[in-house]
Amino acid sequence: MQIDKELDRNFTKPSFIKEAKKIILKNKAMSIGLTILFFLIIMAIIGPYLNSYSYFDTHLELKNLAPCKKFWFGTDELGRDVFTRIWYGARISLGIGIAAAIIDIIIGMIYGAISALFGKSVDEIMMRVADIIATIPYLLAVILLIVFMSPGILTILIALTITGWINMARIVRAQILSLKKMPFVEAAIVMGASNFRIIFKHLLPNCMGSIITTMTMSIPLAIFTEAFLSFLGLGIQAPIASLGVMVNDGLYALRYYPWRLFFPAFMICLTMLAFNLVADGMQDIFDPREIK
Repeated sequence: MQIDKELDRNFTKPSFIKEAKKIILKNKAMSIGLTILFFLIIMAIIGPYLNSYSYFDTHLELKNLAPCKKFWFGTDELGRDVFTRIWYGARISLGIGIAAAIIDIIIGMIYGAISALFGKSVDEIMMRVADIIATIPYLLAVILLIVFMSPGILTILIALTITGWINMARIVRAQILSLKKMPFVEAAIVMGASNFRIIFKHLLPNCMGSIITTMTMSIPLAIFTEAFLSFLGLGIQAPIASLGVMVNDGLYALRYYPWRLFFPAFMICLTMLAFNLVADGMQDIFDPREIK
């Protein structure tokens, strides 16, 4: 169909891809962010296997060793290799952040699209429900979850997605409210297209710029929230390594063994910096004023 072909050109035409590449190459901050992000992902995959120590192996005779040739980031109070634990923790933190962002984007897209497309009373009710959910104190929701569920990755994911999808829903709703008055949407309605087809074939593809940018910005927020909850003891529990757990452990050793806090804290900062640099670059790529 001609309408579908026109819509598909938005993000597949060669000129958009070429201009996006130009922006990435011209934007040094985004290039640095992508390089750091690529390095972190690769190291999260292979890092725990670069030496013979597992993240949970204890060697009490080697406890609290400073960084050296054998233990690049030193050891903790149980003689566990901090280097191995950091990359294993980065794997968990990145996985949780990306998974939470994907769940948020799916729920938020569908919720916001339905709300905006049907409009009137449906839109009013759905947005008031979203507003009510957004007023729930975050830490209270997490504590209630932990009462009924044991702390762990699943609990963290549920906690992150309880209210995390609302921002995405509002952004998608705002985009679709302006798009549904466009001629191509009215033409699809006149031709008898179903609501499902209108949402997923005509509306959401034209919101992908805002969706991708918001998703990129939500990943570092989810990673930081996971680290914060684990730091408070409400998230990932020892002996599983996550960056938040390691920061919590290293805080008590800061005076005598500062490397135990420095390395995981630096890794959290580096991860959030990389994602934020990429998110800023994404805004430039999908900004129509930048692509000519």
